[in-house]
Amino acid sequence: MPFNKKKEAPKAAPAPAPKKVEKAVDGEEKEKKGGAKAPPELLRGFRDILPEEQGKWNFVRDSVRNLAEAYSFDRIDLPILERADLFQRTVGKQTDIIEKEMYAFVDPSDRMVALRPEATASCARAYINHGMLDRPQPVKLWYEGAMFRHDRPQAGRYRQFYQAGFEVFGTHEPIMDAQLIVLGYQIFKDLGLNVKVQVNSIGTPESRQAYLAELTSYFRPHRNKLSEDDKRRLQKSPLRLLDSKEEGMKELLAEAPQILDWLDDASKEHFTKVLEFLEEIQVPYVLNPHLVRGLEYYTHTVFEFVLDNDEPERAQNALGGGGRYNGLVELIGGRPTPACGFAIGMDRVAKALGEMGINPPQRPDPQVFFAQLGDAARRVGLKLYEDFRMAQIPVAEAFGKNALKAQLEAANKLAVQYTIILGQKEVLDGTIIIRDMESGAQEIVDINKIVAVVKKKLSSEKEARVVVHQSPVARE
Repeated sequence: MPFNKKKEAPKAAPAPAPKKVEKAVDGEEKEKKGGAKAPPELLRGFRDILPEEQGKWNFVRDSVRNLAEAYSFDRIDLPILERADLFQRTVGKQTDIIEKEMYAFVDPSDRMVALRPEATASCARAYINHGMLDRPQPVKLWYEGAMFRHDRPQAGRYRQFYQAGFEVFGTHEPIMDAQLIVLGYQIFKDLGLNVKVQVNSIGTPESRQAYLAELTSYFRPHRNKLSEDDKRRLQKSPLRLLDSKEEGMKELLAEAPQILDWLDDASKEHFTKVLEFLEEIQVPYVLNPHLVRGLEYYTHTVFEFVLDNDEPERAQNALGGGGRYNGLVELIGGRPTPACGFAIGMDRVAKALGEMGINPPQRPDPQVFFAQLGDAARRVGLKLYEDFRMAQIPVAEAFGKNALKAQLEAANKLAVQYTIILGQKEVLDGTIIIRDMESGAQEIVDINKIVAVVKKKLSSEKEARVVVHQSPVARE
């Protein structure tokens, strides 16, 4: 039976600190000496993602989009602002997200609204609003975007963070749980990140009742050992104790009853099939009996993708996760609809890529630099630049510089192979200069033929590099 797999306790972040009112330094203009105003500062827990970081982010976005399209998911863009009760009903009023972390406020129309703390509830709302139940099932959606939680800022955790998610509505089949796990695993594989898949089943709300009673009975004699947060969880949401990261809980959880022993027959059958599918496609997994996920709408299968590295206790190792949530659509007013999904934390994934030295360029490196002298050359240069773009030849320029020396220095820094130079004389003659940046050799060509000439030169250079780098064995 698959239940005999090795078990491993979860390793995730410490519980967030109680929410407190921050000092009014964020966003306020502070005065310098002499009365001058200091530049505005970022709000605590927020950040700018700078151009030099965008290569990693584009790599993640492209990998997500490529896998989404390969697995026939349709993109959906969801609003950042929703009615607050959408998340109160779905995420759970007694969760840390709702009690401490959600950005909720009354808008000018006197409605309580919230910046979305997650997107699964929004997807379920869209599924209902747009009559997607009447479409061919299952409906497979994917998204990416910013989420907001007033959490305690720390390494890899921000109050505005980014997720990419996949949601499937309209099927009970265990193979869909497995396909989502395979999809997530493949995203990380394509990114070059080694992850472990941790899986568990939390059954149905009905089958959990007896287990929750047993779990509460186990922890009640140890109440004096629990933190204030865990005492609150014991009273309001005992299942969340399994996800506690408080000091001393590891020892208590080791002897706690395990939910897999309390599953009903239907839940056991569903979970067994999920594991069999994973074994068939050879996706390695670890059974984690303490994995429950942080949102109350989950049922049956739950899973996480955990970075497999030399620091297993590090909180930021959890890169994504999800599970099945068969009651969510009905909970917010729709017809009973089985569903499942997962999301990955793009901030943490980008951070993991950076730590591994994976930082692709933000855009293709330029192969040609365009240098110009005078306004007439600039006017011709704008059209020429577009001609190179249409030919798919990456070109750099420095229209903001006038001196040829400064432009050639810029070309050297970019390590381009060729610089094309256009001055007043060349504009009058209908010619242009090509300069080989390695040898310094120059030639004059017809400006109408420049794109074709450069394209041929680049092609010849590429072929020459292939020949030079071939091994003697390969040439034989």
